[in-house]
Amino acid sequence: MKLKPFELERYFAKYEFSVKYLLSSSDCDGLAAKDLLELADSETRKMWENLKLGYTESLGLPQLRQEIAKLYQGINEEDILIVAPEEGIFITMNTLLGEEDHIICTFPGYQSLYEIAESLGCEVTKWQPSEEDNWRLDPAFLESNIKSNTRLIIMNFPHNPTGSLASKEDYLRIVDIAKQNNIYLFSDEMYKFLELNPKDRLPSAVELYDKAITLFGMSKTFGMAGTRIGWVITKDKKLYSEMAAFKDYTTICSSAPSEILSLIALRAKDTIIQKHLKRINRNLGLLDDFFKKYSNLFSWVRPKAGTICFPKLLFDKSSFDFCEDVVKEAGIMVLPSTVYDYDDKHFRIGFGRENMPEALQEFESYVYKKLT
Repeated sequence: MKLKPFELERYFAKYEFSVKYLLSSSDCDGLAAKDLLELADSETRKMWENLKLGYTESLGLPQLRQEIAKLYQGINEEDILIVAPEEGIFITMNTLLGEEDHIICTFPGYQSLYEIAESLGCEVTKWQPSEEDNWRLDPAFLESNIKSNTRLIIMNFPHNPTGSLASKEDYLRIVDIAKQNNIYLFSDEMYKFLELNPKDRLPSAVELYDKAITLFGMSKTFGMAGTRIGWVITKDKKLYSEMAAFKDYTTICSSAPSEILSLIALRAKDTIIQKHLKRINRNLGLLDDFFKKYSNLFSWVRPKAGTICFPKLLFDKSSFDFCEDVVKEAGIMVLPSTVYDYDDKHFRIGFGRENMPEALQEFESYVYKKLT
């Protein structure tokens, strides 16, 4: 296996901790440890105070897996494997795929969702959305691109980087297509519970299909990327056993403090998520005003969920050059679509951070001075 550089992560590595403003982050504002510990119940407070920094259970802290199971219908702790989110993708792809396999993956997207498969020698078909149709991913594409060796369909809702969300009709059709063709279905659900309208929330793929694998975690929705805690879930016992064994070659086990902090957060999930959603809605209102004001320079499809959107440049400049100019002249990082290998006319904005209004104001100052 030889992996290509992870373009998005390499771009973040250049600027993430050196620029004044990040206007492209995909997570919610990071929780302060002090604030999180104040939400602990008596059991988790005791667990935290008596914590020993030794090895942890490879499958994950039992109480954490039990709490995660409560997020789903028909799932129990034996279906859940605690991983770092990126690790979950790596383990699943390496366990499930071989060089004769074909996969279909939503695109643009998080590079490891398709890059790992490519590095394993798989044939990859990229499933692209229609910007003109609110970034819709048409399930009919799947039906016309499934082959005899199609092993896996990979989907991501809410979608990174567009913020789109499949309709329930489309989503159920995707699951049905996988079922009818006896194909595994990997569902990246890292932005779950950040739907702007809760009525749009989709069921988890593992609630609908025994050959589904779901990925979720603490990074985006909970603002706890630093814990590096996520999970993969599947009802396929053979696959689960193989993934658990593969973890012996990656992290072996998770961080003991991170598991308890994640347990505290999950038990206080309503409080945490509502605070994040309030911030998201405030920030989206500011973006509504910005894109209305500068509609001659940018177009955008308003996201339905998550913390990111994918505007388009309407002037004659590449997105890479535009983003490089913004970061060098204004100290603001926005993310060019070239890191997704998609095109050179879009860029990603994140709106989950507390200082986003200040960052957007500085961005508008740059736009006004340089582009009007």
